[in-house]
Amino acid sequence: MGVNRSEKIQQKLATLPANPGVYLMHNIRDQVIYVGKAINLANRVRSYFHASAQEDAKTRRLVAEIADIEWIITDSEVEALILEANLIKKHRPRFNVRLKDDKRYPYLKITNDEFPKVLITRRMRRDDGRYFGPYTSTGALRETLDLLRRLFPYRTCDREITGTDRRACLYHDLKLCSGPCVGAVDHAQYMATIEQLVRFMGGETEAVMDDLKRQVQEAAESLQFERAAQLRDRYQALQQVMERQRVITTAATNQDVIALARDDGNVCVEVFFVRNGKLLGREFFMMEGGNEENEQAIVAAFLQQFYTEAAMVPPEILLPAEVAEAAVLESWLRTKRGDVVYLTVPHEAGPERDLLDLATTNAAETLRTLKAQWELDKHRSEQALTDLQTSLGLTMPPVRVECYDISTTQGVEVVASMVVFEHGVAKKSDYRRFKIKTVEGQDDFASMREVLTRRFDRWRRMESGELKGTRGSQAWAKLPDLVVVDGGKGQLGMAVEVLQAFDLQEKVPVVGLAKREEEIFKPGRSTSIRFDPAAPAILLLRRIRDEAHRFAITYHRQRRTKRGLASQIDEIPGIGPVKRRELLKHFGSLDAIQKAGVEDLMAVPGISQVLATQIREHFARLEKELQEEES
Repeated sequence: MGVNRSEKIQQKLATLPANPGVYLMHNIRDQVIYVGKAINLANRVRSYFHASAQEDAKTRRLVAEIADIEWIITDSEVEALILEANLIKKHRPRFNVRLKDDKRYPYLKITNDEFPKVLITRRMRRDDGRYFGPYTSTGALRETLDLLRRLFPYRTCDREITGTDRRACLYHDLKLCSGPCVGAVDHAQYMATIEQLVRFMGGETEAVMDDLKRQVQEAAESLQFERAAQLRDRYQALQQVMERQRVITTAATNQDVIALARDDGNVCVEVFFVRNGKLLGREFFMMEGGNEENEQAIVAAFLQQFYTEAAMVPPEILLPAEVAEAAVLESWLRTKRGDVVYLTVPHEAGPERDLLDLATTNAAETLRTLKAQWELDKHRSEQALTDLQTSLGLTMPPVRVECYDISTTQGVEVVASMVVFEHGVAKKSDYRRFKIKTVEGQDDFASMREVLTRRFDRWRRMESGELKGTRGSQAWAKLPDLVVVDGGKGQLGMAVEVLQAFDLQEKVPVVGLAKREEEIFKPGRSTSIRFDPAAPAILLLRRIRDEAHRFAITYHRQRRTKRGLASQIDEIPGIGPVKRRELLKHFGSLDAIQKAGVEDLMAVPGISQVLATQIREHFARLEKELQEEES
């Protein structure tokens, strides 16, 4: 006879160690519903089941759902804190306070090339590049890049920079690149510009101004009048930027200021970035699971999750409230910064209190604006769903819409996407990507059949209990209220066949959306359905279709990049154009390089044992990632 849930929990509680570590609480479906850390696992976990803990409504609901407990012992509280943050990010437990967006936030990256480039990335790598961020808005970050290119014209091309090219590209003519390819600047001059960019991003604007002023004088004295004029223009542009920067304090202070606002269960955290006494920028982040938590718990959760991903930790962080385990957090932040970090709550009147109040006011205004936008979007979505129900003859508004798209280039690396919208809003946690496995070459119809078959086979297996508790299983468990396939009658026909095979033709409506004239095709109807181009229903369908296309083509590009020659080799730190040529010359093909052992790689001129090991590990890791994506 099996052990019941209560007995199983009691057995786990009796065997808990008294060590520091992390604990994970699972529900009956084996989903992780809470992750926590403790200096003493036995005392902390058992405390949830004490009578006094049951007075808290959230704890009472959590304990009622616990079906199993697991734990991981760590060597210290700091190690437990790091592991807790990583597990929260991985499992996104619904009883934890957590950053709302599960996508990767964008960063500004300065590459470690001989002539560095500046670009946007969503992943920080250990590659000696310089990173700034994270930022919440890619659009705002692109505006920052545009400003940086005008102030510090850097290259964006993939040319091998020799300084002897016959012609520069258009960007040099537009003064958006300093032209190292044609020798307009030498390596030292180019690196000086990049260093100015780094210092500008760090808030050292005055120092950059002084440096530019000195360069203008030196160029004029050496009769380089054209260069002096270019530097002068950059100096004047930077002067205009400085005039718009808000001076917070006369002290050269580096701080992050964290404030929050709450309303109707929504929690908005505002972060001010103060560098050298100037407000350099601000970002806001929405938190989930914080409606029943106190301010201290929300701030502590934000600190832990935000600074796990932050590219820079300042020496001081101003907080709106004291946090538990502040000493542990400071110790962890010190390991990330490499120097002391203070968590400060400004109680007395003064510049720091004023700054925190300003951040709090901004957080409240941000939340108010977001709520107004949400209400407007909700109204539009409800109208669009009602229009779709009427126009397509559905029995109910299609609350959950799934859209599928195929992406390929001449039959190479065929992939597909499934995007999900609920109540007219993207539900990115349910998005899925597919590597087409059974179709040779470019056959969009057969590819669509494979994707939909795999999707509804997952649903069938969920219904039978075969996939119960597997990772991401909830995305497959729900049947859509409407399936949209990107294409015309051919793709729609494939979708109908698949639904019939699973006996779902009466349960799951499906339509095809053709790109050419935005026509809607419905099974059993010979003519297409046309909407007014401004109708809310077609605008929503178009947005869903475009999102499916974006998601599919992004995945396709990722796979092509991973299979591509230049990107695969150039991603390896220490490999530049010269060593890349030597590798290709020696082995003859990328496939041969991928299969080469460390000793074989060391036979190539310029490839040391350390670099050969890095190359071998890089391709092994790449192959593992591809296999995981295909599974």
